[in-house]
Amino acid sequence: MKKMTWALALIAVFALSGQASAHFMMMHTPEIAQEKGGDMDFRIVFTHPAEAGHIMDMGGVQDFYALYQRGDAEPQKIELKGYLKEIAWANPESKGKGYSALIPKKDVRSMGDYTFVFIPGFYFEEEEGVYMQQITKVVANVGGIPGNWAEPAGLPCEIVPLIKPYGLWTGNVFKAQVLSEGKPVPGAEVEVEFLNHMPDYKANAVSKDGIVEYPHDAFVTQTIFADADGYITYGIPKAGWWGFAALGVGPQTEHNGKELSQDAVIWVKAVDMK
Repeated sequence: MKKMTWALALIAVFALSGQASAHFMMMHTPEIAQEKGGDMDFRIVFTHPAEAGHIMDMGGVQDFYALYQRGDAEPQKIELKGYLKEIAWANPESKGKGYSALIPKKDVRSMGDYTFVFIPGFYFEEEEGVYMQQITKVVANVGGIPGNWAEPAGLPCEIVPLIKPYGLWTGNVFKAQVLSEGKPVPGAEVEVEFLNHMPDYKANAVSKDGIVEYPHDAFVTQTIFADADGYITYGIPKAGWWGFAALGVGPQTEHNGKELSQDAVIWVKAVDMK
């Protein structure tokens, strides 16, 4: 209850200050459903994806890795932190620090699922004197042979999909479970945003023009609540990338003597049926 109260209070503060969009650790790669293995390029930025807003300092990197699994085999951990490179990232009205990571084919060539995990440091929100940490996942597949996409990754907090996150049609209902230390989080508050400004990897920036226009601030950041067993459902209305962030669900609630919101984030991609 304390975590939920904190999350609600933080949202209220940003709403009053005119910040309509939510904080999201963006972990983007051009394609997560690949026919065959090849290099995978990532851009990782702590920002407001729906409106390409302010870029925040994520406080460094604790870890970056992938869990590879195919069929009934045991998951294999692939260390990726060494591929990270600090970059300057630009949104239309903001500039800041982010990371790129070019994962070579040798690490992602086998058929099956790859759960990419990015654990940042701690972002300090000076106005409120609180910290934020968003533990982020992206699940990709090579070759169409499924693996461990519906299994927890063993993170302090995470969103576990119950529908293939790399095989979503526009209009599918995304269902998932919010976990903290492997246990469901009843009533977890989850923010949802559409990646409205597409990343330009050559420029390390996003497009100035958005894909959709929001008729009202209420549409920028959607909010849903988990049920008593931590399950969430959300109908995907448009093709593209969608981010889900469960607020303050992690077990760590303090950092450097100040309050911490430890969040779980997952990104999924939907495509139009042709």
